[in-house]
Amino acid sequence: MIDWTLLLGHIAGTVFNVLYLGLIIGIIVVIILDNRNPVKTLAWVLVLIFLPFIGLVLYFFFGRSQRHERMISRKGYNSLLKKPMLEYMTQTSTVIPEEYSRLISLFQNTNQSLPFEGNRLEAFTSGGSMLQALLRAIRKAVHHIHVEFYIFEDDAIGHMVRDALIQKASEGVEVRVLYDDVGCWHVPSRFFETMREAGIEVRSFLQVRFPLFTNKVNYRNHRKLVVIDGRIGFVGGMNLAERYVRGFSWGIWRDTHLLVEGKAVHGLQTAFLLDWYFVDRTLLTKACYFPKTGVSGSALVQIVTSEPVGEWKEIMQGLAMSIYQAKKYFYIQTPYFLPTETILVALQTAALAGVDIRLMLPWHTDSRLTHWATCSYLADMLQAGVKVYFYRKGFLHSKLMVSDDRLATVGSANMDFRSFEHNFEVNAFVYDTEFALQMREVFLQDQRDCVQLHLKHWQKRSSSRKMLESFVRLLSPLL
Repeated sequence: MIDWTLLLGHIAGTVFNVLYLGLIIGIIVVIILDNRNPVKTLAWVLVLIFLPFIGLVLYFFFGRSQRHERMISRKGYNSLLKKPMLEYMTQTSTVIPEEYSRLISLFQNTNQSLPFEGNRLEAFTSGGSMLQALLRAIRKAVHHIHVEFYIFEDDAIGHMVRDALIQKASEGVEVRVLYDDVGCWHVPSRFFETMREAGIEVRSFLQVRFPLFTNKVNYRNHRKLVVIDGRIGFVGGMNLAERYVRGFSWGIWRDTHLLVEGKAVHGLQTAFLLDWYFVDRTLLTKACYFPKTGVSGSALVQIVTSEPVGEWKEIMQGLAMSIYQAKKYFYIQTPYFLPTETILVALQTAALAGVDIRLMLPWHTDSRLTHWATCSYLADMLQAGVKVYFYRKGFLHSKLMVSDDRLATVGSANMDFRSFEHNFEVNAFVYDTEFALQMREVFLQDQRDCVQLHLKHWQKRSSSRKMLESFVRLLSPLL
């Protein structure tokens, strides 16, 4: 006698397995046909083969590519860029440093990033000093304030900035706030509603809600920038949260942020208004957002953005070219070091050619998995002659790079796959000797709070530790 319950269960199980296997194979084919970086493709294929169910979930959350999408039409982008271009065209005496002319051209061709002269820069290496400067600038605003942060925390610091923005809105100043939905996932909605009720326009970037919880988790707005009256700008690695000011019980939060005054603020304004259009579908191009600006200092600055939906990987390509062009030294501070093959080879090549390459990383980290993956790259760096330092005074979150006493960059981009390929990022590239020397001194000062890593000692790690690091490294493109 046939047990129909057992038979139907067997048939259902077989059908499920066939469909599931077909889905896995189909996704693998899609990944391969997407023509991604082979390393990244292989990482996803391995995850789907050896961890099929988990890999399937991870792929739908983090893996699908949206690079074919456009943030804005070409016509809209040209309209937004018109005012900064007119300001750029009025520069008749701009001196482009010959050694960086190709780098500047690269950013102009891939990112439409304009090199603006006559800027004044002020660097902050602590959250407290940056916060004080930001609040002073907010209090002086007369027309508009544009705020964009990955994290806008519901704590004492977040409340301080929020209340300052509410006060300016009550005075008739236009205030717009853009925050990342994942970065502020745990922030109560009431925190932002308070600003909306006060007349502030508040938007979240790529909201993630079930059942639409897909690869939007992967495409995050990691930018940290503020524009006030189109004349003062802030850009760097600091978010709005208490830990950026107070640090931890075991050490400080070491970060780098910039105040920009001058025409380069047009670049920050363009970045903000492009993001605003992306979430609000409102294109703001009035001249009041791009006021005529005189000479405020001597620095030549380009504001460079990158995003996963763009055609190029602008910041990564620019860093690679900067490393190859370095003649004497190239110093790097980054909290996460999961380099793409392009950056890895550039650093090794420069070090082998005799350039003084120094890499500074945090000893204490906020992600053990990422730290393990980072450690797997360090032997390759040391063997090529790269000097590696672990910062011990606290958590190093600074994204600072300086080269040859002439070039420096500060921004939101980490030296990892996520920043280069998955996030919306912004960096200021500065071509100025005075500023580069200042950033070099910042690096050397931090170096005094570091312990240098040596290859002979590093190779003595246990076999199990090396195996763990190597395994996690396979997931580097996904972290």
